[in-house]
Amino acid sequence: MLVLCTGLVACGARTEPAPVASVYTGKTIYDYERASLAATSYQVEPGETLYSIAFRANKDVRELAKLNNINAPYTIYPGQTLRLQGSASSGQTAKSTPSPKPAQPVSKSPRKAAEASVASQQKKEYVKNNSKELVSRKKTAPKVVVPSTGTEPTLTNEDINWQWPSKSQIISDFSLQQAGNKGLDFGGDRGDPVVAAAAGKVVYVGNALRGFGRLIILKHNDDFITAYAHNDELLVKEQEFVTAGQEIARMGSSDADRVKLHFEVRFRGKSVNPRNYLPKQ
Repeated sequence: MLVLCTGLVACGARTEPAPVASVYTGKTIYDYERASLAATSYQVEPGETLYSIAFRANKDVRELAKLNNINAPYTIYPGQTLRLQGSASSGQTAKSTPSPKPAQPVSKSPRKAAEASVASQQKKEYVKNNSKELVSRKKTAPKVVVPSTGTEPTLTNEDINWQWPSKSQIISDFSLQQAGNKGLDFGGDRGDPVVAAAAGKVVYVGNALRGFGRLIILKHNDDFITAYAHNDELLVKEQEFVTAGQEIARMGSSDADRVKLHFEVRFRGKSVNPRNYLPKQ
């Protein structure tokens, strides 16, 4: 009895929690960078966009769209299966062989038949040449630049006016290591402003990508996108256009161990060091 009481007292005096090393805590942003969507196909889940899937797969959204024969504006649906590997040509369906046309009745008059053949040939040549002329006109037509009040961004890489997404201190820098940080982490207080690093279009707003929390992805042109993760409050909507320096979110700790902003720059789907583009401090 004395031994039993002594044992109970010893257990009650434990000040450290029991080991929980075997408890699964879920994937983090590093799991997604290292091995996420490495399979040959992926089934779309609710709340995802082609941009968010390309982001996780570390691919250019245009490459992924071409691989799956998806045209702009890249609309996808829950339950849809996307190919993540391979070539675009292998994903195209074979063209069906056209049925042979029934034989045309032979004209009674050889002269009329010859005239009809010549007229048909001239018509074909006219249509062919006219089509070429139209295509040529389309190719050489000047590009009309519309004001950025609701149009697709047309900025060249040289024209992008990069700005820092936060004024807070950097607590984790970009790393080239496989499991390293693929962006910049800014520390701060909950509610600190998060601003657009450049003008662009909002292509993703949500929390469907586990490990990123409340995430915003901006498209700046066909080459560059930026991502803003772990926000507390989201201030923009998908398909909205924002200006450089515009407040798009407020810093938080969604799916993170502390209040911070995780910021990434992707060039053609690949993570690059944001310091190479942001103004020198």
